[in-house]
Amino acid sequence: MSRDQRIRIDRLLRQPHPQGPQSVEQIRAGFRELMAQMIVPHDRIRTAPTTLGDRPALRVEPNPGPQAGTDGPGSGTILYFHGGAWVFGSPETALSLTGNLVARTGFGAYSLDYRLAPEHPFPAAIEDCVAAYRALLDSGADPSALVFAGDSAGGGLAVTTCLAARDAGLPLPAAILAFSPGLDATRTGESMDTKEGIDPIFTRAALDHTGAMYLAGADPHQPLLSPAVLADLTGFPPMLIQVGSNEVLLDDSTRLAARARAAGVDVILDVTADVPHVFQAFAGVLDEADEALDRAALFLRQRIRAGAAARTSGA
Repeated sequence: MSRDQRIRIDRLLRQPHPQGPQSVEQIRAGFRELMAQMIVPHDRIRTAPTTLGDRPALRVEPNPGPQAGTDGPGSGTILYFHGGAWVFGSPETALSLTGNLVARTGFGAYSLDYRLAPEHPFPAAIEDCVAAYRALLDSGADPSALVFAGDSAGGGLAVTTCLAARDAGLPLPAAILAFSPGLDATRTGESMDTKEGIDPIFTRAALDHTGAMYLAGADPHQPLLSPAVLADLTGFPPMLIQVGSNEVLLDDSTRLAARARAAGVDVILDVTADVPHVFQAFAGVLDEADEALDRAALFLRQRIRAGAAARTSGA
């Protein structure tokens, strides 16, 4: 671990912001500006616009060559959901994450441009994500060779899309990977208070501001909005949840992991000390980010290999 790296990133994220609630346009522009500073492994991936279901998406594939993942391109597919509090963000702002996962696994990815609040509040994003998954299945994709992944709100969507898919009778993916997922619209985790001020990005007030746009008056006490405290995770695929210890959303992850264990789900809760929300986006400048992405890539390769072995054996 590098203490100096962590300190520099904490200072970057604490740079002064405009006082008071920001408009949607200001929030979106500020996030694009922040994420444009992240390092994308352009030499190891190629991208192309596409569509999935009724929504635009970004197709991210590994460049052929020795730098590709050990299982080779085409052996698995990542359906990725970007972060941004369900209000901002895009496949492009998440490209440091999807690009690094693709480069490290050798799998291709679809990063979905789902509808955003406040123009399209809950449950629009979940509907788009389920439709994208249906489109992949309808195209012949084998669910045992497909994984859900996402960061922040997108990490929450990886979980809630799986819930909605299960309840709709769809086969479930091989795994779920969630980076700092948002999983509790009730905001009842203790870390919401104990990490206030320690978290360099979020405050309760900021989360309430964007959360109200997504909820649009909906009751947060329902599984698709607060799976960390209300969801039945029975039958879920293996999950890897990565989160930083400095996050106000830390308990979203710890409580979901506990619910998963109670439901008999294989789950890995991977907590990294003294790092911020979605620290994996700082790959190339933060040692912990690269190490976490390596662990995530290993997890995904293992789950895809397990699915391939099951198909070969006829299980």
